[in-house]
Amino acid sequence: MDEKAVVEYLLALLEQHNVAIRTEALGGRGGGVCKLKDRTVVFVDSEAPAAETAVMCAHAVNDLVETEKMYIVPQVRDFLEKHTLTG
Repeated sequence: MDEKAVVEYLLALLEQHNVAIRTEALGGRGGGVCKLKDRTVVFVDSEAPAAETAVMCAHAVNDLVETEKMYIVPQVRDFLEKHTLTG
């Protein structure tokens, strides 16, 4: 599974958990997560490489979604485990 497919899968997971997704040109740094009013929004940087965006999305999923009891394809679960924020 390539990085673009990982990004699409992770964004779909976020959307399923009521996270808004916005794609904007943000200078190539991958994007980020913020709260706007009572809504969580993930900004995807359209100028960033897919690898960087995939890591940002993995951090967002690890932070916002309870993934332990849901089925996630093995390649994406491995990617999430590799990109868990620690300490």
